[in-house]
Amino acid sequence: MTTPPLNTFSAPKGTYDLIPPASSAFLAVREAIAAPLKRAGYGYVETPGFEHVELFSRGVGESTDIVTKEMYTLTTKGGDQLALRPEGTASVLRAALQANLHKAGNLPVKLWYSGSYYRYERPQAGRYRHFSQVGAEALGAEDPALDAELIILAVDAYRSLGLRNFRLLLNSLGDKECRPVYRAALQDFLRGLDLDEDTRRRIEINPLRVLDDKREAVQRQLVGAPMMRDHLCEGCKAYHEQVRELLTEAGVAFEDDPKLVRGLDYYTRTTFEFVHDGLGSQSAVGGGGRYDGLSEMIGGPALPSVGWALGVDRTVLALQAEGVELELPAATEVFAVPVGEQARRALFGVVTELRRAGVAADFAYGGKGLKNAMKSANRSGARYAIVAGERDLAEGVVQLKDLGSGEQSPVAVDAVAAAVRERLG
Repeated sequence: MTTPPLNTFSAPKGTYDLIPPASSAFLAVREAIAAPLKRAGYGYVETPGFEHVELFSRGVGESTDIVTKEMYTLTTKGGDQLALRPEGTASVLRAALQANLHKAGNLPVKLWYSGSYYRYERPQAGRYRHFSQVGAEALGAEDPALDAELIILAVDAYRSLGLRNFRLLLNSLGDKECRPVYRAALQDFLRGLDLDEDTRRRIEINPLRVLDDKREAVQRQLVGAPMMRDHLCEGCKAYHEQVRELLTEAGVAFEDDPKLVRGLDYYTRTTFEFVHDGLGSQSAVGGGGRYDGLSEMIGGPALPSVGWALGVDRTVLALQAEGVELELPAATEVFAVPVGEQARRALFGVVTELRRAGVAADFAYGGKGLKNAMKSANRSGARYAIVAGERDLAEGVVQLKDLGSGEQSPVAVDAVAAAVRERLG
């Protein structure tokens, strides 16, 4: 049997591998998005990569493209119907309900998460079949300040990364009191348009989703369509105005977008989206909103909630579009270059000590000669090299070399960690 060539396998279509050095930018984005959430009392939650299909068909909505066209589904040997998670909110809410977090007496339950999600879509720049998101959910409280808090935390995360050219689109989708009246008015309008059969079916199931149709032929016909803002009840109007005022007071600019509905069925009242004009057709970098009825849809109690998900992939692309260079920690600050077996043993101990002291340190593995080892040191991006041979060790020192200036000086072996930390600041 012949051995297959090393390049037999490649990543599936529409997916990607995160490998150094590019992966460091993704890690930095995840950490930057999570940082404001941690400061605001959000605890980390992690759910399985797959769930029962019904969780998404009932929660996300059977009329959505996500459920009808994009879910990766599978049948287990035991006959269970499972789906790779296409979004995070339904899974997080399911986990919170299963663990009875809402009964602990401290509402809202604040949770954040990070992970990979899966949708069968036509791959293009900024749209993948496997993608990464960081999300946040606040479960169990109906308060415009909570909606504003989450939006502000997302804005602060983007700003901390140096992202500037993003826009916040804002809308209200009403509630169970005013939405049915608007839904009927919108259906009456849409039924008079020249639309394909799939879109006509959507009119009967969730007509608001037609407003989100990106096809120009559909958008042209939507001119003059009734808007939710003109049908909001007094309670929803007052709620939305409070969200707007709180955002304004916090210095967060937004654009009112009466046609913004997002792609999921569970949203009520506050709905928002972050877009970046440097990304072409896939301009959304994140979004979310309030989903006061989702808990009941999946079999839980009434639990008004709000949340968002921000795309890590899209955020990285937005940073690249703006030419933002992230300040990333050095993968290697010090590189040890031993000459001879005695030095190899001694410097391996020094490297271990440096790492334990919080210094990023690496080692010339594989018994390389001095010349090749110094090439490795320079390629590593380290600021300093520690070089030692038998003569150095006999004198109880190593040579600490600045790889930028080329300057070199002896340092006592037992003082290397302190000397390096001092020079690194």
